[in-house]
Amino acid sequence: MDISSYCQTHSQTLLARKLGVTPGLVSQWITGRTVITAERAAQIELSTNGAVTRAELRPDIFGPLDEIRDRGAT
Repeated sequence: MDISSYCQTHSQTLLARKLGVTPGLVSQWITGRTVITAERAAQIELSTNGAVTRAELRPDIFGPLDEIRDRGAT
């Protein structure tokens, strides 16, 4: 699920609170005005209990191999 879809079923404000950022920053991520850092992508994955993965947010950094590795497969 992408971050926009997640925020349609959950609150941008709630996600912002979980991450310690402003709802405005979450809005900027959704619209693509601000790039999500690798560190923040990992925080979003944890805060959404994996509903939004870091690989979905930043496939240029966290590709499919990272997802497989994280699941314990080799």
